[in-house]
Amino acid sequence: MKFPEQFPVLQTERLLLRETEARDAEGVFAMESDVIAMRYWNTPPMQHLEQAQASVQRAMSHFANRAGLRWSVVRRKDDLFLGHVSLFHMSEQCAVAEIGYGLDRSYWGQGYMHEALTAVVDYAFGTLGARRLEADTHPGNEASLRALARLGFQREGLLRERWRVGDEISDAVLLGLLAREWRDLSAAKEEK
Repeated sequence: MKFPEQFPVLQTERLLLRETEARDAEGVFAMESDVIAMRYWNTPPMQHLEQAQASVQRAMSHFANRAGLRWSVVRRKDDLFLGHVSLFHMSEQCAVAEIGYGLDRSYWGQGYMHEALTAVVDYAFGTLGARRLEADTHPGNEASLRALARLGFQREGLLRERWRVGDEISDAVLLGLLAREWRDLSAAKEEK
């Protein structure tokens, strides 16, 4: 796995996945200040726009510092910010990365995240040359567990008392997907 020289822009039928920019701060705040949308995140909901601006600045530095990739997910037709997808904890030696994502609650249930995640997983196992992708999620986050299972991720374990958000301690379900599994799943879909 080799870290890209230039930030990769990905396109799908409805979406553009581009590098996070300062103009995304209001969209990030709208998403990450929503108590319901943030229920299963490992950080509490944002309270101030300045938190979103700082988050965007950190995300913008990830690529320059070779710490990871964070795409802003926007609609192609109007550049509306919908959410983001990240690859982080990337190990070039082991060809492994973690994947994370968030979608503004206004756009849940419309297939946007599946479309975006499919593009990122294709990129990770294709151009990037990853061998394995990992994810973790709260055991109660059934929508995220379904989204990952739909992509072919398999449950591999449970980290007990992994996260602390405010006064709540929670476990984390570990999931993994191998490049060969993704290729097999993609080939099976093409045959249908």
